[in-house]
Amino acid sequence: MGMQYGALLASVSLACLLTESPAFAQQTQAGAPQADISDSADIVVTANKRQENINKVGLSITAVSGEALQDRKVTSLEDIASVVPGLAFASSTANTPIFTLRGVGFNESSLGVYPAVSVYLDQTPLPFPVMASHTAFDLERVEVLKGPQGTLFGQNSTGGAINYIAAKPTGSFEAGGDISYGRFNQIDGNAFISGPVTDNLRFRLAGTALHSDDWQKSYTRDDKLGEQNYYAGRLLLDWNPADTVRFSLNVNGWRDKSDPQAQQLVLKFGQIPAYASPALLAYPFPRDNARAADWSTGALRPRADRKFFQAALRTDIDLTDNLTLTSLTSYDDYKQDQVTDGDGMSLIVFDLEKNDGYIHSFNQELRLANDQASTFRWIVGANYEKSTTFENQILRYIDSTNYNPDNLYINASGVTNKQKIENYAFFGNAEYKLTEELTLKAAARYTQSRNNANICGYAAGDGNVADLFNLLGSLLSTVPFTPIGQTDCYSLNETNTPGEPYVRTLKQDNVSWRAGIDYQVTPQTLIYANASRGYKAGSFPSLAAATYAALSPVTQESVTAYEAGVKTQLFDRKVGLNLAAFYYDYRDKQIRGKTPDPIFGILDVLVNVPKSRIQGAEADITLRPTEGLTITAAGTFLDSKVQRYSGVNVIGAADDFRGDPLPFTPKWSGSLNVDYKVRMPNGGSPFIGFTVTGRSASDATLGGRRITFPVSPATILKPGVDHIYKIDGYATVDARIGYVSDGDRWRVSLWGKNIFNEYYWTNVIPANDSSARFAGRPATYGVTLGFNFN
Repeated sequence: MGMQYGALLASVSLACLLTESPAFAQQTQAGAPQADISDSADIVVTANKRQENINKVGLSITAVSGEALQDRKVTSLEDIASVVPGLAFASSTANTPIFTLRGVGFNESSLGVYPAVSVYLDQTPLPFPVMASHTAFDLERVEVLKGPQGTLFGQNSTGGAINYIAAKPTGSFEAGGDISYGRFNQIDGNAFISGPVTDNLRFRLAGTALHSDDWQKSYTRDDKLGEQNYYAGRLLLDWNPADTVRFSLNVNGWRDKSDPQAQQLVLKFGQIPAYASPALLAYPFPRDNARAADWSTGALRPRADRKFFQAALRTDIDLTDNLTLTSLTSYDDYKQDQVTDGDGMSLIVFDLEKNDGYIHSFNQELRLANDQASTFRWIVGANYEKSTTFENQILRYIDSTNYNPDNLYINASGVTNKQKIENYAFFGNAEYKLTEELTLKAAARYTQSRNNANICGYAAGDGNVADLFNLLGSLLSTVPFTPIGQTDCYSLNETNTPGEPYVRTLKQDNVSWRAGIDYQVTPQTLIYANASRGYKAGSFPSLAAATYAALSPVTQESVTAYEAGVKTQLFDRKVGLNLAAFYYDYRDKQIRGKTPDPIFGILDVLVNVPKSRIQGAEADITLRPTEGLTITAAGTFLDSKVQRYSGVNVIGAADDFRGDPLPFTPKWSGSLNVDYKVRMPNGGSPFIGFTVTGRSASDATLGGRRITFPVSPATILKPGVDHIYKIDGYATVDARIGYVSDGDRWRVSLWGKNIFNEYYWTNVIPANDSSARFAGRPATYGVTLGFNFN
């Protein structure tokens, strides 16, 4: 892999040299603001795996142009969530991203689990969430498809799909980019170069890189954390050896050595009160400031080194004038070496000394489609995926209440989790234009999945853990056994015997489907209605548990969705309006629940919520009252509810969750974006714009807004906080101002994100003896200078 990353870095460096400055991979750069949510009469999307005008597609879609992404400095997964109403982003304690779209998501921190919102780059899957960390550069646009997308985009898209569309190679020479300097000594540069190699071979080489100093500050000592350091590159080759044959090669990758974010302590909760140390009980809380946090030092100081590489080849062959065969082949390779702090303290209460792992994934899709201009349009195809995921974690907890004589003073436990996953699928999609105005739609996909897991909770070199479980085995086991060593598997099996890994197979199948109707009332107005069902595959937890009982997998979930909407253009396209209402019947929703472990206290487990529902509505409107002025407002209303589920809550008590909202489902979320650009007599264009995004309160866990902790000397809440696991509502404001030269040869802009320094948080993590928040980033600002050459 070293040669692959070295080649990518060399390619990016070459692009920077050729453009004479670090520059962004975008033909139109930071100077030219666009409507961030679909300039809908013009945006073309590939929601049905073919190019269509967004206003002619009977689905709820948010499409954001590449120019708008660059204008608003959208460079991360969290930034993508900020421009899409109804999409929520949260970090996990293992430094993996969590997406929730219209209330459908999976709050799981393990590396090798599928998301509920799938992510694609040019229709090629990025099957695991962490792989998409640095994809938002050199983009033509981003499409966010809402609602189950299981028929064309496969299982694991119960919430929807995020499609990154890369900017493509050009038929003539073009190059450009930008360089920025901002708060925390942030320097980021982007570059692209594109053009023909021969008459039928074109290329595009693009890259991005960023470095910034620490942005978090310890509130108990003189220490800082939060340095960012990553680079990414992408090479595209388009080759047309014949009029009927087209090849597209996409080789991309990134390396990220940024510090994992530290958390902010909000609760000290000694699970075994008699052994809560004075240091734990006296530990101070941070003030309400995004930069204030705390973390362990030395070997347990948070750090990371994450690498990703992907190669994808698309082949299109026109078999006839009306028939095209498409092949999509891809291979993904991801590796991480990390140390993360899970308790928000310098004490060693819940620290992952080792949080390493890898993912290897191969995907192949074959599909056959007829002419998209036909009255009867269809696609049939098949998918195959083979993935291997591996995690190796060591949890240290010498300052926790688990460190006590009853547990023989255990202070560390490890776990390895290796999953071998195979998925087969066959799908078909059809649309029949019954009349010029009326189109009928139907689709289905059959999927069979198999997951072979091997999980080993091991002693991590701590002889106390081995001694403890040998003692438990001698007292509880119903069969003779050989005592385990310091690095052997310790979890007690069904006969209460240690020494064997937990080996299980999860095999399931399903049929996703969609049916709908589109009615084109006028050339400017579309009314649509859809019913669909999607599935998300099950998985196994990465958990060092005392018994096999906590290692059971979560089984597949399903969402049956009903949606109706309207898309229209009014007043000579000066007003664009999209409205949608939806109802989701959620079965066996996958969540992180809790279980009281006899040795390790209250542990995270994976559980299914038998029945829940989400209902809501969305609207967005784009106004162009005068030349150069674009105003876009969008909003989402969600009403989610658990209809049947009883289990264990975050404090380890039995609970009935009926009536509780699902995690990460704010009742209201929305945005307002205003851009104004004026063309001067000299051809140059000054511009100004701002964006307001906000959302109401939500819960980080089931029951988060109602669960209170019992009064106890070993239970101490941060002053002013009553409901630990409630995420308060918030609103942030971004702004930009700048100038674009005639012909967009150069441009300059001043920009700011969260300019009023709003304090907010995106997740609350319950650990064994504490709980802590992930705060949103504080105000950042800077200046960008960009160039284009063509």
